[in-house]
Amino acid sequence: MLLKEALSVMSKSSPYAVTTERSEHGKNELDLIKEYLYIQMPIAMDVEGKISSFSANKPEVLFLCGSSGDGKSELLTACKKKFGTRAEFHLDATHSFDPRENAIQTLDKVFDEYLSQSKPLVVGINTGMLGNYAEEGSNEFFKSTIKNYLETGSDRNGMYFVDFERYPKFAIDEESYTSVFAEKLLNKLTAKEDNLIRQIFDKDKLECTDPDSRRLQANYELLSLPAVQRTVIDLLFKARLMKDQFVTARSLLDFLFMLIAGPGYLFDNLFSGGDNELANKIVEFDPAHLRTNNIDRFILANDLGLPDSDFEEFKTHLSELGVGGLKNSYSYLRLFYILSDENFANNFHNRFAQDYSQSLIEEYISIYKNHRDYDNSDECRSVIREFCNNTLRAAIRKYNNRNAPNLKNNYYLISERNGYQLVAKLEIKPDLKNIAKQPPTQVSYFTACITVGGDSLTLPVNINLLQLMRKIVDGYRPNKHDKNTVVLLDELVEKISKIASKENTLHIINGSQHITVTDDEDDKYEVSGLNND
Repeated sequence: MLLKEALSVMSKSSPYAVTTERSEHGKNELDLIKEYLYIQMPIAMDVEGKISSFSANKPEVLFLCGSSGDGKSELLTACKKKFGTRAEFHLDATHSFDPRENAIQTLDKVFDEYLSQSKPLVVGINTGMLGNYAEEGSNEFFKSTIKNYLETGSDRNGMYFVDFERYPKFAIDEESYTSVFAEKLLNKLTAKEDNLIRQIFDKDKLECTDPDSRRLQANYELLSLPAVQRTVIDLLFKARLMKDQFVTARSLLDFLFMLIAGPGYLFDNLFSGGDNELANKIVEFDPAHLRTNNIDRFILANDLGLPDSDFEEFKTHLSELGVGGLKNSYSYLRLFYILSDENFANNFHNRFAQDYSQSLIEEYISIYKNHRDYDNSDECRSVIREFCNNTLRAAIRKYNNRNAPNLKNNYYLISERNGYQLVAKLEIKPDLKNIAKQPPTQVSYFTACITVGGDSLTLPVNINLLQLMRKIVDGYRPNKHDKNTVVLLDELVEKISKIASKENTLHIINGSQHITVTDDEDDKYEVSGLNND
């Protein structure tokens, strides 16, 4: 078997992309490779634990919920082999057994059969299909229970819901961020010992010497480098944070297959896009599109063939990675990027480490952790106050006052008519007491808490909003391309404006004219004209 054929089990177009029940006697080498690549995650242990607790004569149901490609059929096929006598299994609720029936009619039959006997039932179902059944299904008992789960997220009536969404693929820990699933999969795929794929690779390397095979072998060796694996995980994390892209088992396997078996070297395949949802998001992080003096100088020098002894020495070592024949400057920049944390040759590639800096992600992780783990310590308070004062409050003020840039600190524009600006003076501070009360969030956002006057407000902050606020502080004016992110800021500014309009003291400003109107709470207003505050 050739390496490309062995890796083909990872492709979404492979018949192995969706697990089906196969006879133990009918297994071939590809079945064994697919089994080898299977990663048991906490959700699998929780599902097995729940099924193992079922009583044979007690009516209980377990719904394994998720999205397409997250591994429901893989997990439940393994459970059926282990617990097939303990419960009935309906592995995929998007399918019907009869071409004359749709999936909902099939579920009706499955649920009716369950109610007519006492054996527990296990159902694999897409979250969307849950909603469809709650609206269109015929079994009122199940409709009611599913609606309750969708509305409250809770179990009832001996029915249990385990959702892949509650088991995120990324987590932020004390040091940085992790993706246990991706890390384990990459380690298994490239392991040096007891690895069926590695054995086929070693054989392929000896027997296949044509250019396509050599490139495939080079890509596999590149992906075996810890630094390259870390780069891949970094990019997946970026896609999750900045593009709201979820990583499923199937999409990740297909993505890794594309990296190795794609038309170019791994570093070019990584940013080539194509027929993969992860690849199409990651292409936007192509380091070759970065514009810095250092990168521009390299492109110009390489394109003109200007001599550089360090670069020439670096290139002589690329054969150690199986890489050769590169001419495109962009390809070299991508290679430098994936080797960023690797000690290789004369380390020429490290000249570009600062150009590939990920300061935004590092800042986001720090602020996220201090909100999530808020303990009233000096460190937490310091990080949150700095974020609130220098980024959040500064961005709110600049964005709110974008049509009144001359307003002094702590003054916020409420409205403007015929050249007259209605303004309120507000104090916006971090609401440290409220932070500890916020429920935990996924890595994609944290909840910022502020006080405006006497009112407490919250704002979900994702990395895109953090980036936009930083740019606003630096003088950037949002445009139509920012509409998906700026809407969060618009909603907060609208709330602040409503609070401001209720202040006892308002200011009317027109050029150098400044009129102050104060409500003395006795149906009387005090008006004074000021030239300065």
